[in-house]
Amino acid sequence: MKARTLSVSASALASALASALASALALACGTKSAKKQAQNKLLIDFGTNANPNSFQHLHVIMIFAWLMVLFCQLRFVAAGNFKNHKRLGLSVLLAGPLLVASIAMLSVHSAYKGVISGQGDPLIVQNVMGAIELGALIVLAFVLRKRRKLHGSLLMSTGVLFLGIALFFSLISFVPMFKIEGPATFYRFAAAAITGQLFCLLVGLVFLIRDRRNGWPYLLAGAFFFLNDLIRLALTKFDLMQALTEFVGSRSLAWTFIGSFALMLGALIGTGVHRGPKTTQLGVNANCEVSL
Repeated sequence: MKARTLSVSASALASALASALASALALACGTKSAKKQAQNKLLIDFGTNANPNSFQHLHVIMIFAWLMVLFCQLRFVAAGNFKNHKRLGLSVLLAGPLLVASIAMLSVHSAYKGVISGQGDPLIVQNVMGAIELGALIVLAFVLRKRRKLHGSLLMSTGVLFLGIALFFSLISFVPMFKIEGPATFYRFAAAAITGQLFCLLVGLVFLIRDRRNGWPYLLAGAFFFLNDLIRLALTKFDLMQALTEFVGSRSLAWTFIGSFALMLGALIGTGVHRGPKTTQLGVNANCEVSL
């Protein structure tokens, strides 16, 4: 009963994520910048006159595909349909690498635009770290797949990353107190980012309180936003933001996509996710279930 309740709660979270993304998740990963140049860049990239390109379209498509996989898996678990759950789980070998590769490629594209414009890329840390953190959560989920509840929590916690991003763009798009209405209201970018970060942290705490043994991935995902901001502040302090932006922006889009995809695919294959349960000569698998 407890497992079913947890599955239903996670399913509700996935539905909320999909709803928020439908209206707000337009582009790349990112939170805030304290500088006016960064705020201006956000207006250019995400304002009413924004013109999303093919990279951003691919990114959004992959996010929705990933959320749909999570939602379907939750439905299978709730219904006790573990056979289809395992079958669909193999789709992570394609969906996971494509999702991470799309974020990596978009990070390079965003950094390149920042270098060319001379304004820099205030989202560089969130973009790069977002791809790394997302990939780490997915791989860790399959390393620990034998611990079913923790496996599910790690995969569902990837939704918290998208929730924070969707909430940020929802706030600056639809909530009057966070809407940007000119230079005098640029401070609202920071206010919206902090609000989104705190909300994600609160979501993580709720799941941790409900299940201290298996709920920590949600808190970890929520804490990533604060970690990335600390990294950004450290890079800014040592005047390394521009160097990082130029390095990332100088990478090849094609090779970034291919390399990220191959690295993620190799990591997932290394966890053994592509292999079925081991069976003995008597047809009994490692979980002592008779194979028919």
